[in-house]
Amino acid sequence: MNDAAPAHTPAPRRARLRAPELVGKGGWLNTGGKDLGLAELRGRIVILDFWTFCCINCLHVLDELRELEEKHRDTVVIIGVHSPKFVHEAEHAAVVDAVERYEVHHPVLDDPELATWKQYAVRAWPTLVVIDPEGYIVAQHAGEGHAHAIARLVDELEAEHEAKGTLRRGDGPYVAPEPVATDLRFPGKALLLPSGNLLVSDSTRHQLVELGPDGENVVRRIGSGERGFGPDAFSEPQGLALLPDGSVVVADTVNHALRRFDPATGAVETVAGTGRQWWQGSPTSGPALEVDLSSPWDVAWWQGKVWIAMAGVHQLWTWDPETGTVAVSAGTTSEGLHDGPAREAWLAQPSGLAAAGDRLWIADSENSALRYVEPGGEGGDGYAVRTAVGTGLFDFGHRDGDAAQALLQHPLGVTALPDGSVAVCDTYNHALRRFDPATGQVSTLATDLREPSDAVLVGEDIVVVESARHRLTRLRLPEEAVRVDAVAHRTQRAATEVAPGTLRLDVVFQAPTGQKLDTRYGPSTRLLVSSTPPELLAGGEGTGTDLFRELALNPEVTEGVLHVSAMAASCDDDPANEYPACHVHQQDWGVPVTVTADGATRLPLVLAGMDA
Repeated sequence: MNDAAPAHTPAPRRARLRAPELVGKGGWLNTGGKDLGLAELRGRIVILDFWTFCCINCLHVLDELRELEEKHRDTVVIIGVHSPKFVHEAEHAAVVDAVERYEVHHPVLDDPELATWKQYAVRAWPTLVVIDPEGYIVAQHAGEGHAHAIARLVDELEAEHEAKGTLRRGDGPYVAPEPVATDLRFPGKALLLPSGNLLVSDSTRHQLVELGPDGENVVRRIGSGERGFGPDAFSEPQGLALLPDGSVVVADTVNHALRRFDPATGAVETVAGTGRQWWQGSPTSGPALEVDLSSPWDVAWWQGKVWIAMAGVHQLWTWDPETGTVAVSAGTTSEGLHDGPAREAWLAQPSGLAAAGDRLWIADSENSALRYVEPGGEGGDGYAVRTAVGTGLFDFGHRDGDAAQALLQHPLGVTALPDGSVAVCDTYNHALRRFDPATGQVSTLATDLREPSDAVLVGEDIVVVESARHRLTRLRLPEEAVRVDAVAHRTQRAATEVAPGTLRLDVVFQAPTGQKLDTRYGPSTRLLVSSTPPELLAGGEGTGTDLFRELALNPEVTEGVLHVSAMAASCDDDPANEYPACHVHQQDWGVPVTVTADGATRLPLVLAGMDA
C-alpha cells in the first residue's frame, strides 16, 4: 500500500526545481523570427501554456489568460507550447493558422515531437507551468479555472523578486505578425438563406458576413468586428441555424451564448446564455437568459427545438424558443465515446450538427466520430445516442470502407444529403467524406480542402467552408467517391508504465494563497475514474469526494486508458467576509497506461500546485 499523504495536503509553495530549456522542432512564432531561450527571459515571470488547437479547454484557457497578459505585460511573459494530439496539428502551417485564428498575442513554441512536453512531464491539455524570475518552476496547473490563482501567484512573485532585485521589467518578446487582407478570415459555418444568399460566421473577425449566391460577393457585414457582447458584437461566432420564422440563431461561441439575427432588420439579440462560462455545479436547465452555457459550437433546428452542440462540456443542450428555456439533452460532461440513453452517453467536443428526419447527426470531433441522436432509449427524454463511425479519443486517420473500421480525423461539420447519406467535413484530413447508412460504407468525396469546417447544399452543388483558405468552395456532388490511400494513427503520447495490482491515484491540489477548500455546504472536491477498456479496472472506478483513490488493475489487461475527472472549489479564507469569492478548478485526464512488473505504484496528476 502506498501511504502518501492525501493529495489535497498543501504542497510547499517554493519547490526549487530548475525549469528545463524550451525546445521544439517547429520553431518559434510571434517573435519576429527570433528563437527564445530561458536565459534571456531571466528576470521575468514566465507562464508556459501547453496547448493544442483542437482542444476546447485549451481555447478556454487562452481566453482566461488575456486579462492577466495585459495587466502584467511588463513583468510576465506567456509562452504557448503547442503540443499536438492529432497528426494534422503537427503540421507547422496548421499551427501558424491556429495562432492567428485564436488571436494568440504571445510567443508560441511549435513542439511537434512533444520534446518540451516530456521535459516538463505534462500529462494533459491544457497545462500551465509558472517559472519564477530566477528560472525555477514554482507551480503547475492542469485544466481550466486557474487564472485567479495564477494572478495571485504573479502578485506574490512580483513583490518577492522586486525586493530581491531579481525582477526585470520591460517590453516582452512578442512581435505581431503582419495582417492579411481577405474577405473572410477563418470562417466557421455557413447557412443558405431563403433569399439565395449565404450567411457565414467569420469567426476570427467576430462577424457574420452575408455573401451573394456566388459565395464571393460581400452583401453586408453584421457586427463591429471587435470582440464584444453587445447588440453589435460577437466573439468568435460559429454555428448558424434557420428558424421557422426566418430568423437565424447563432452560436456565439466565446461569449457562451446564443444570439438571434433577423435578416430583414439586421437586429441581433441574445436569446440564451449569460456571457459567462458554465462550470460544474451550475444550473443545467431553466430560463435561457439565466443559465450559463459553455462554448456552443453549432446549432440545428430539430424536433421543434434548437439543439446545441455544447463543445465546452461535451454535451448536447436544447433551447425551446416557445418557453424560453434551455436544458441538457445528451451527455454527462464526461469526455469519451459511449452510446446509450442520451443522458447517459459520453461525447467529446461535439462541433457539428445536421437534422435529417428522425436523426440528428453529430460531428463528434475529439472522438473523430460521426454519431447521431434518434428517438428511443430508456429514461430521460426518450432519445438515444448511437455511433456510425469512430471508436474513441485515441484512434483516428483516413480510411474508407466498412464503417466499423473506417477512420476520420477531428471532423467539425456534417451535412445531410438528398439521398439519405451524410457528408462529413473531415477537418484534419482536409477532406469531404460520406457515410451511407443504407450500406454502412464510408467513402471520400473530395480532398485538398484546407480544414473544411462546414458544408451547405445549394441546388445540386455542395458549398464547403474552407476555413484555413478563408473562402467558400463550390463542388458538384460527385457520382463516385475519390480513392485515397488508407492511413491509421493513434495519439502519440507515451504510455505511463504502471505495476499490476494496486495503483495509488493522487490528484494534487493546492488552494491559491488566501483561499481554502469550500466545505460550507459539503465536500468541495470530486473525483470520477473510469477506464477503456472497462476491464482494465478491477476496482476503484466511479465517483467520490476524495482527491485520492486506490485503483485495482486487472492483471489480465496489459494496456488501456485511465479516464480521470477532478474538480475542486476554493473560496477566500476570510471569516469576516459573508460572501467570499469562490472559484472552480477542473480537469479531465486520459492517461494511456501499460501494465509492467517494474511500473509505478503511484500516479500523481497535478490539478494545481506542485507534487511534493
